Amino acid sequence: MNRARVQWQRIPAPVVDIVLVAVAAVDAWLNMWDHTRLGVALAALGCAALAFRRRFPLGVFLLTLPTALTQDVAVAVLVALFTLAERSRDRRLLAVCVALAAIASSTPWPLAEVDRTMTLVFFVYGLATAAAPVLFGQLLQAQRDLARRLAEIEEAREHERALHAQAVLARERAQLAREMHDVVSHQVSLIAVRAGALQVAAKDADAEEAARTIRSLSVTTLDELRTMVTLLRASGGHATELTPQPTLADLRKLVESSGTQAQLTGELPPAVGTPAQRALYRTVQEALTNVRKHAPGATARVELWQDGDDVGVTVTNSPPRRPSLSLPGSQQGLVGLRERADILHGTLEAGPTAEGGYRVRLRIPVSAD
Repeated sequence: MNRARVQWQRIPAPVVDIVLVAVAAVDAWLNMWDHTRLGVALAALGCAALAFRRRFPLGVFLLTLPTALTQDVAVAVLVALFTLAERSRDRRLLAVCVALAAIASSTPWPLAEVDRTMTLVFFVYGLATAAAPVLFGQLLQAQRDLARRLAEIEEAREHERALHAQAVLARERAQLAREMHDVVSHQVSLIAVRAGALQVAAKDADAEEAARTIRSLSVTTLDELRTMVTLLRASGGHATELTPQPTLADLRKLVESSGTQAQLTGELPPAVGTPAQRALYRTVQEALTNVRKHAPGATARVELWQDGDDVGVTVTNSPPRRPSLSLPGSQQGLVGLRERADILHGTLEAGPTAEGGYRVRLRIPVSAD
């Protein structure tokens, strides 16, 4: 049955309409009892109107009604009623159309006196005949509505399953992130601390360099681990994207959104390595944060520069215009920047200016990695 329905749906609509017009015309020619010019014209009009039944179902039905006057059961009227019932949801209108079709089929033509009992019988027979295509059309309409509703339900279930899968993925990633943070981060931090102590206590140059390398790799591993933990804690849905690490391209946005009247000047070559770009970004971020916290109302100037094989950034702020508020701080910001600069074989200088402001200056090799 489904295969037959699919094959029927593959037939072009104009072909179906032409076939229905032809069938209705043959039916009218064989079964009509009024072959006068008027009767033939009304039948021809009703049959031809079926070609437009999809666009104007109600109008086509009204045009086919006269054919019901000249024959007992007119195919044109039944097809028009079916099309109207398939497309209309107004049941009062459908009931009126069924009554009109029954009246037209039971009205004597040409008009003459007939037995009222027979007319009533013909009217009841016309009602039953006209109701059949209407009920069939309404059944097909309900079937389409049900299929559409089932498709919506299936789509909602697919969406629910996808959300459930994303929730499970998010929980697994969060659990993995906790394990990595609690175990790996702690161990690597101990390695970095031990390597730093060994670097300070080492008397041999090779041992000091080895300790520096171990410490540098440990700190870099910690940075990457924190990034991985952040990504693992992100949701697995489409709305949550993996956030990339900041680069020099993000500096202008950082300066504009710092909450401080700051100006960015200078440019750096594109050959600056990713760790160096991240160090420059974090230096500017920390310096502007300190300006906002400790120098309310001050202006700042962020200057990017290159000096031979070194690149750097200088953040200078003017004296504060208002008394600063007592805000809690970790007191580790500049310490962390100095450690980052040291890992990249660079230097960080920070201190007050002669004008009463503050200056932070970072210098690192352009190829630092």
